[in-house]
Amino acid sequence: MRSVTKILLATALLLSSSPALSATVVPERESAPVDIEINSPQPGETVKNRVHMAPIRGAARSGSGEPVDFDVLIAIDVSHSTRYPSGIDVDGDEEIGFNPQEELVAPGTYPEDLVCSDADDTILAAEIQAARYLVQVLSAGRTRVGIVAFSGDVDPSTGGQVSKDQKDAWVVVPLTNDFDSVYRALDEIQRTGPHGATNYAAAVQLSVVELAGLPGAKSAPRPGAKRVVLFLTDGVPTFPFGKGIVADPEDTEVAINAARLARKAGITVNTYALGRHALAKPVAVMEMARLTIGTYTPVRNPGDIVSFLQGVSFANIDDVVITNLTTSEISYDVQLAPDGTFSAFVPVREGGNKLQVTALASDGGEHSVEVDLSFEKSGLSERELALELERIKKRNKELLKLIERKRIQSFRDRQQKKVVIEAEQEPE
Repeated sequence: MRSVTKILLATALLLSSSPALSATVVPERESAPVDIEINSPQPGETVKNRVHMAPIRGAARSGSGEPVDFDVLIAIDVSHSTRYPSGIDVDGDEEIGFNPQEELVAPGTYPEDLVCSDADDTILAAEIQAARYLVQVLSAGRTRVGIVAFSGDVDPSTGGQVSKDQKDAWVVVPLTNDFDSVYRALDEIQRTGPHGATNYAAAVQLSVVELAGLPGAKSAPRPGAKRVVLFLTDGVPTFPFGKGIVADPEDTEVAINAARLARKAGITVNTYALGRHALAKPVAVMEMARLTIGTYTPVRNPGDIVSFLQGVSFANIDDVVITNLTTSEISYDVQLAPDGTFSAFVPVREGGNKLQVTALASDGGEHSVEVDLSFEKSGLSERELALELERIKKRNKELLKLIERKRIQSFRDRQQKKVVIEAEQEPE
């Protein structure tokens, strides 16, 4: 307890003595102004295409004077329990990994200690895929991404920590605009695989050090950037106190205290609880999000994190709608990234078009800007349009799969409830 307390006190002193950090704490307010910038087309530019569709790209953010750049750390739980099935076909081989211990399979078909028939469909694999998909839609020009992994080495003889000084969280890749290095880091986590217990506090403390640029950080500080942690876990905190298989109250307390330090540093922690173990006692993840003005997202089926993680908004923008006021047509297929950048294809006519771009903020505020666009039909390549339409098709397919899984689960729940009611009504 003393060693953990010293870490927290030392970090608190560093935070309180840093004028740069204290300046990042922004007071809460309602209906903050919404800003929209259009990156393309540029004023006076004539857009040419074979079909009557024009690409438009830009960025939206909520809060005048708020930072427009983002530093995002993805904290990935790599504990032993993440070796279990995620519930989806993560690797896309059309076979969903399952737990042989819970299915009727012939003896000897799988090793006795195997808990997922496909190593690429585990909870850890889903976490990694979710992080990969998220990074793919972010803008490297305005967003840096870093990866922190956390677990906790367990002494097999005692069940506790191997050492009181052990590092239960580590930086896999510091904050960077080089997204290729992030992808390589994710591959490294996959190769290493699940191990150990679960130390929430270590992950949050290390994230504070990296995002705030405190002594020992591997990431270069970036004053003015909005700091965000995306915290993914499939369990509850079981370290640094007691045994790695037991969630002691002190484990939760120290995790919540670490979140308080994150808030003091102006860091938002968005938490994701994956599966029934994480949802059984979600006190820590709920409090970590609440204290840092973040969001808590329960993910009943762990594999759904692949879709859910892309729903977060660093820029506090929930939706962007683009309307062609000239033709009265609306573009619904707007790709909105968590950092507020957006892209879309808008129906247009030849000649002049007046477009209206409207952004809706998470707090209910909204703002619109108008864009004059000149369109000319030409024989230019359709490659960009084809790629964008294929992306939209793929995204819609993923969303339909998610909706279908929810529909099936709802049906099963209703059927189970019906059976229970009928059983209770049967005469003895």
